[in-house]
Amino acid sequence: MRETVHLTIDGCEVAADPTQSILQAYARSGAELTANVGCLGQGVCGSCRCLIRKDQERQVSTALACETRVEAGMQVSFIDHFLPAHVHRYDLSDIRDSWGLLGQIRAVFPEAAYCRHCSGCDRACPKGLPVQSGVASAVAGDLAAAAAVFDPCVMCNLCTLACPENIRPNHLGLFVRRAIAALTLRPVDLMRRLRDIETGAMTVEGPQPATASGEPAEG
Repeated sequence: MRETVHLTIDGCEVAADPTQSILQAYARSGAELTANVGCLGQGVCGSCRCLIRKDQERQVSTALACETRVEAGMQVSFIDHFLPAHVHRYDLSDIRDSWGLLGQIRAVFPEAAYCRHCSGCDRACPKGLPVQSGVASAVAGDLAAAAAVFDPCVMCNLCTLACPENIRPNHLGLFVRRAIAALTLRPVDLMRRLRDIETGAMTVEGPQPATASGEPAEG
């Protein structure tokens, strides 16, 4: 007979197979999954961010529920999606060359230069990324190094939640990655396909857009 562990998830006592993830255990407990669910176990969307305290431990840590296995006595609280008061807005079309990119980073993310180096973002990251190092690289203008740090980021926002300077490190990393993509040659296969579509050498089949009456447009 397989062992069963008991834990608490969002205040509800749950009995689970020890091989299950927190998200699997919560779903099989009969709970309605209306939030904190995205990729259902792939670990790529960051929606199932949560706080965890293990049995007999005082420390609370952050994790993704779909990647974390249940343990007896574990206490889990999901963290809902949140939108910070200050949102960084920018237009990628303003990025025309790499010469002005460092200035744009400073203009859009001025807080990044005031990192306290508290390592809170490093501890919060469920993927174990050296977030603080990535922020420092972006501020210093080493964009390739910053992009390498943030490339595996799943945008769970836990580093943003942990940052006392409201830097929003994951969004800074996303900006750097987008900027590099905007300034880099696109994949040659994609360029060829777009050219073929524009010249009519390739046709694209798909559902026709609906008309104002809701009927499919004639193709």
